[in-house]
Amino acid sequence: MNIWLFCALALLLLMAPCGWLCLRGTIMERFVALQLAQLFAVLAILLLAEGYRRAIYFDLSLVLAVLSFASGLVYLRFLERWL
Repeated sequence: MNIWLFCALALLLLMAPCGWLCLRGTIMERFVALQLAQLFAVLAILLLAEGYRRAIYFDLSLVLAVLSFASGLVYLRFLERWL
């Protein structure tokens, strides 16, 4: 296990509080926690790409980074309707 994979694991563990806040927070806290979890996911995929030396994972993280803000807005819209 190299340092890249260890750091990716640390980022994945940091996503747990974000998930808890997405379940229990107010609407804006949920939105911020979702955006932070998406940021952690993009960074974790980048670290996994470097750790496994796979170029295709870099493309995956780029697509996730582009789509994360739009998906966060859709999430916020549905939360606003439900709550």
